[in-house]
Amino acid sequence: QVQLVESGGGLVQAGGSLRLSCAASGGTFRLGNHNMGWFRQTPGKEREFVATMSWIGDPADYHPSVRGRFNISRDNAKGMLWLQMNNLQPEDTAVYYCNTYPPTQDAWGQGTQVTVSS
Repeated sequence: QVQLVESGGGLVQAGGSLRLSCAASGGTFRLGNHNMGWFRQTPGKEREFVATMSWIGDPADYHPSVRGRFNISRDNAKGMLWLQMNNLQPEDTAVYYCNTYPPTQDAWGQGTQVTVSS
C-alpha cells in the first residue's frame, strides 16, 4: 500500500555531510500514523536500524554508532522523512532505506547509496 522512495545519497569524503530524503505515498498510507526509521545495509550483512522517530516526531532514537552525528526529522503532512548525516565516516558506507518502525516487510524501496571515502 505504501511506496517509499529514498534519495540524496552520494560519494563524500570522511568528515563530510549528506541529507537523505524519503518520500512516502500511496493508497491509504498516512505518514503521521506510523513510527518511522532509517536503516542501512552493506553486502553480506543484515540490515540494521540507524535512527527511528515516533509518529509525532518525538522521541527519536539513534544507533550508538551515529548518535550525535545524525539527525532524523519528518513532515507528516508532506509525507517526508529526512536523515541529516554529519561527520560521515567510512564505516557509514551502506545503502540507506526508510521504512516504518517496526519495518513493513513488503515496503522496502530501492534505497540510496552512501559512500564515504577515507
